[in-house]
Amino acid sequence: MPYTCTMKVQHIREVRAFNRYYTRVIGLLDNHYLQSKYSLPEVRVLFELYHHPDTTPSDIITELGMDKGYLSRTLQAFVKNKIARKSVSSTDKRSVSLQLTTKGIKEFEGLNTAAEKQLAELFVHLTGKECEKLTSNMKEIQQLLSGKK
Repeated sequence: MPYTCTMKVQHIREVRAFNRYYTRVIGLLDNHYLQSKYSLPEVRVLFELYHHPDTTPSDIITELGMDKGYLSRTLQAFVKNKIARKSVSSTDKRSVSLQLTTKGIKEFEGLNTAAEKQLAELFVHLTGKECEKLTSNMKEIQQLLSGKK
């Protein structure tokens, strides 16, 4: 195999098995995230717009690694459905600034509440100590993958 990684084939298989398990458990393969009318990529765009008001399409592309055409179609649908609005950037008149509308804020907050409820139900059988271990391990995974320690 032409991998430069020091990871053994068995480790790769175990990571992939976990990815398949977790995406199934939290429903990431469903066409509509949390039985909403939105796909997971659309919800991620809503998340960025909610947490970063006045962001630009370029910022979202950079943050999510999203295809420019896909993002453009998503934003067009959001504007058409009055979920988001575009305005001329106050710092660069050649750029577009994006904001959620009141409707968009309500949509995101409803999805956020549903996601929190889903995870609470998924982990209801865990003790407090097990929740601490789980989240600590998740943080460690993020640190290892990002190269930050």
